[in-house]
Amino acid sequence: MTKGAFSTDPVEEASEGAIRGPDGAQLRRRLGKADLRAVSEARRALREHLRHWGKPGRAETAELLTSELVTNALIHTDDDAVLTATIGPGGLRVEVRDFVGRRPRLCVPNADDGTHGRGLVLVQSLADAWGVRSHGVGKAVWFELNGDAVQ
Repeated sequence: MTKGAFSTDPVEEASEGAIRGPDGAQLRRRLGKADLRAVSEARRALREHLRHWGKPGRAETAELLTSELVTNALIHTDDDAVLTATIGPGGLRVEVRDFVGRRPRLCVPNADDGTHGRGLVLVQSLADAWGVRSHGVGKAVWFELNGDAVQ
């Protein structure tokens, strides 16, 4: 996919738990309902997971985008969420699954909104690809980063 591409294609769901697949490592964390401490904890876990991944700046971009998706899931769904980050031969894929069917809306931030409304705009701007996929219950918002690209 091209930079900023958006997709709603269905993808098979990964199994529960932290695993090491044939192509790389996977980080998986359950995020508690409305627990905004989970944002910094998710960033810290991702930072550790990515400590030897990608060109300079890519892991930091992944942390920023992950914190946006985690924050959105916890604030806008009032439910638990699951963070999954997978390092594979093509790069990094991060997804945050929640259990509410309402799909996120990409909107142009208003200058009067302070810092609200910019999360998906950042994801669209900085990710190599991103999208939303539906589940039987809820959805997953995901992004991908190529580890070799330079921002």
